[in-house]
Amino acid sequence: MSLQQGPIIVVSDDKRPAFMAALGEGGLFPVIEASWAEASRAIAQLHPALVLAAASEGATAELDLIARQIIGIRPYLPLLVTDPKGALPENAIPFSQANGNWDRLLPRLRTALRVRTLHATVLRRLSDQAVKTAIAEFDPVRDATVLLVGRAGAYPALSVALGERMGVVGALSIEAAAKHLNMRDIDGIVLSEGFTDRVVDAFLTVLGEDARFRNLPIVVTRAGLAPAYDLPNLEIIAGDPVYVAANARPLIRQHALEAYFSRTLRSIDAGGLLDPLTGLLTASAFDRDFANAVRQTLANGGGLSVARFAFDPAHSRARLDGARLLSRLMRQMDFGALREDGSALVAFAETDLRTAHVIARRLFSVMRHTAHDNRDARRNEPTVSVATLLPQDTVQSLLARLDDEGRRAAS
Repeated sequence: MSLQQGPIIVVSDDKRPAFMAALGEGGLFPVIEASWAEASRAIAQLHPALVLAAASEGATAELDLIARQIIGIRPYLPLLVTDPKGALPENAIPFSQANGNWDRLLPRLRTALRVRTLHATVLRRLSDQAVKTAIAEFDPVRDATVLLVGRAGAYPALSVALGERMGVVGALSIEAAAKHLNMRDIDGIVLSEGFTDRVVDAFLTVLGEDARFRNLPIVVTRAGLAPAYDLPNLEIIAGDPVYVAANARPLIRQHALEAYFSRTLRSIDAGGLLDPLTGLLTASAFDRDFANAVRQTLANGGGLSVARFAFDPAHSRARLDGARLLSRLMRQMDFGALREDGSALVAFAETDLRTAHVIARRLFSVMRHTAHDNRDARRNEPTVSVATLLPQDTVQSLLARLDDEGRRAAS
C-alpha cells in the first residue's frame, strides 16, 4: 500500500534523471518534473508529498531556497537530494547511489513518506477539540541523540563536529554500541573508522536482521563499502568530520521527528497524560496520580517510595536524556515526571525504602554509564535522593523531605 498523499516533484536540469526508471518501477505517481529555476513555484502550487532533487554544483542557492521554503510546511515534507556535491541544509536528506544501482532509493522514499503520514495523523487527531495533547516547539536536531562508534584518529574530531549539532553517545567498541542500542533511544548511528571490514559487515548485518534497528539512520564514514544490507537508511558519507556531521544531520533529524510524532500519538491515546518529549507523565498528571497513591497507601497500608533525580541545570540536554532513560527503564507499576526545576521524580509503588534505594541505584548506574556526552560525563550524572512514605506524612511533607535530602546529597 502506498503512503503517497500527493505528487512527487523531481527537481533536475536534466531531461530525464537516472533515477526516474526506479520511480516508475516502484509505482510512485504522479511524478512531476521541474527545473531548479521552477522548483520553488512548483512546490507552492502543487503541494507535493515529497521533493526529490538531483544535486547540481550550480544549484546551491536554489537548494538552500527550497529547503527554507519546505521546512515550514505542515505536514512534514521530505526533501531528498541524490549524490550531493557539498554540505546540505539541515532538512535535505542525502541519497548516494552505488554503481548506478537505484534499488535502495524506493525504501528511502517510503521511509520519508511514512514520517509524513505519521505527522499528518498527529495533526488530524490534534484537530479534535477534546484532545489535550499539544505539539511542543522544539529543535528536532538538538533533540536527537546519535551513537558514534569508532576508535581511530578521526573519532575525536567527529565527536566534536556531531556534538555541536546534536547529542552524542560514544562507543569505542561494537559491544559497547550494542549496549547503548538496547538501553537508550538512539536517533542514528555514525560508524567511524577503527574496525575491520569483517567487523563492520557483521555489525551492519545484525542491525538489518533486528526490526528494532532496521530503519535507523546509519552513516558509514569509509568509502568503498557496498550498501548491500537490509537497511533503507544506510548512507555512505566520506570526508572531513564537519562534512560528515552536516550531511548525517538531515537523516538523524528525520528520525528524531518520527520518534517525537510516535510519542505524541501515545500521549493522545493516553488522554494527554504523557509528555511527548519524555514519555513520562506530565507534571500535572503525576501530581494527581501521586496524591492518589499517597492517600490510598495511608488508608490501606503498604509501601510507597519516591526518588528524585536532579540534573545539572547548566546542562539542559542531560535532564531530557535522563527522563527518557527513566521512561524506558522504570517498572510498569512505577510512574514519573520531569519537573519544571529540571529534576525527575519517580514513584515506586508498593516499595519500601531499602528496595527503593536498590532500584534508584540501578537507574543511576545506567545513566552514569550511558552519558550522552562522554567529553564531560560527570555533568550528566544526576544527584539521587530517595524518601519513603511515613504514617504522619502528607504529599507536601514527603516531597519536602525528598528535596531536602537531594540538597544534602548535592552538597
